[in-house]
Amino acid sequence: MPLTLVPTPIGNLEDMTLRAIRVLKEADVIACEDTRTSGVLLKRYGISKPLVALHLHNERECSGRLMPDLAEGRNVAVISDAGTPGISDPGYLLFRNAIDAGYEVDVLPGPSALLPALILSGLPPHPFLFHGFPPEKPGQRKKLFESLSSLCCTLVFYLSPHKAERHVADMLEVWGDRRAALVREISKLYQESVRGSLSDIAERLLHGVKGEMVLVAEGRGDEGEPDSWREEAEAMLNEGRPVRTIVDEITARRGASRNAVKEFLLLLKRKEEESRTN
Repeated sequence: MPLTLVPTPIGNLEDMTLRAIRVLKEADVIACEDTRTSGVLLKRYGISKPLVALHLHNERECSGRLMPDLAEGRNVAVISDAGTPGISDPGYLLFRNAIDAGYEVDVLPGPSALLPALILSGLPPHPFLFHGFPPEKPGQRKKLFESLSSLCCTLVFYLSPHKAERHVADMLEVWGDRRAALVREISKLYQESVRGSLSDIAERLLHGVKGEMVLVAEGRGDEGEPDSWREEAEAMLNEGRPVRTIVDEITARRGASRNAVKEFLLLLKRKEEESRTN
């Protein structure tokens, strides 16, 4: 097979499949994210092949360089530092170009953090939506979370350790306090599943968490009408309770967006003030 995407272990090197080992041994060239990282794995299984760096910053250039190899019928294997190439790691562009050019392509089944985390979360595994890593820019990130806030399916994200705290804080602000799980270091010695709510996970992240992470959050609940919290929030406001307290309680119990609840309450207060001045 001229082009094959080969999953590699995400932690335990024993997760390498026999088929993956065979395909890598039969390859004429192996494209990998980091030649040093992949070198450790390949040495473990006695594989010695020419390596080409294929990473985020040179994916387009490297893909162009490998197309002649495919044209000549050479076997090209693509691996990432860990997991399945082409999802959140490089590989898709080369794969898409090979398909467009009419070359034979294949993807081997194998290690991925996505499905183990989804099952380990204890949340409904189907339907689910996998997004990968959230956007870097706060505005784009919140816009994304807002677009997902009404979905009833389970939501799955990859998180980076040094960004996880603010990303989960944004989820909590936009979605309210939903059931969620943070699964980290899958297949490694310190694998951990933190189950509870987004606020529980946010609290856990305050103390520092290392390793690769997958965040799984439940979708919007189906209980009652989507906006049924409005009557309850209005009643609490009429009782004279502070806006902040109402927002905290409604989002925690009803899973409503903090922004939506706050805006609704402020609108009611403005209308009340306008009626007094007229």
